[in-house]
Amino acid sequence: MSPFAQIKRLELQLRAVISALDVPSLNMPEQKAVARLSNDLTDARLDIRDYEMSDTRAEQLRHSKQAVARLEKVRKAILALSEYNVFTAVDVAQLSAQLEQISENVR
Repeated sequence: MSPFAQIKRLELQLRAVISALDVPSLNMPEQKAVARLSNDLTDARLDIRDYEMSDTRAEQLRHSKQAVARLEKVRKAILALSEYNVFTAVDVAQLSAQLEQISENVR
């Protein structure tokens, strides 16, 4: 499975969790964490798309660095939301493993 297909599948999982939340009823730090996760997830998907569509190795390396950094931000956002019981420890472990696999595939 390509990195782009992997991130799309992960994005679907995470968006399902986010859409089940009543975001306006969350306190401000939780709302910011949800927004950060959503934004970083979209940016990671776009970085990986750009990585796969790169014409040169130099472009691919640049997009790879961006994608890996963005995937780390997604992982940190998931971890932050686990502090608010949005994700369980098992969810964090599973999602972190998926993120690591995607990161390895774009390096």
